[in-house]
Amino acid sequence: METSKKITVETTIQAPVEKVWEYWTEPTHITKWNSASDDWHTPIAENDLRAGGKFHSRMEAKDGSFGFDFGGIYDEVKLHEVIAYTLGDGRKVNITFKGQDNVTKVIETFDAETENSIELQQQGWQAILDNFKKYAEQTTF
Repeated sequence: METSKKITVETTIQAPVEKVWEYWTEPTHITKWNSASDDWHTPIAENDLRAGGKFHSRMEAKDGSFGFDFGGIYDEVKLHEVIAYTLGDGRKVNITFKGQDNVTKVIETFDAETENSIELQQQGWQAILDNFKKYAEQTTF
């Protein structure tokens, strides 16, 4: 596979890194925030959060018209700092968590795929990240 362009999305969440990390990694939380829009949802999420561990989630349109599986294998997990993984198609994703007091910055960098435009991919991943921010800030720990 040729090396592709990397895309970065980020957000700053008004919550401590411990909470952000838990909401990002616990399947019960993942199913509540992992969608780019209100007409999508994630009914299934499984997560073995360790280097060599696998994760899987099923993303579907709520009307059942479309869905896909999202998953891969973790390359690196550093508690409250870094999550890096390789997707099923070989693309790499790196997520950095920078916590300071009650604020956490989440920076996600990923290899672009070739089916959709860079802009579309960036918008989609940013929308999910924005949804996560909203969930993490509005849900009590």
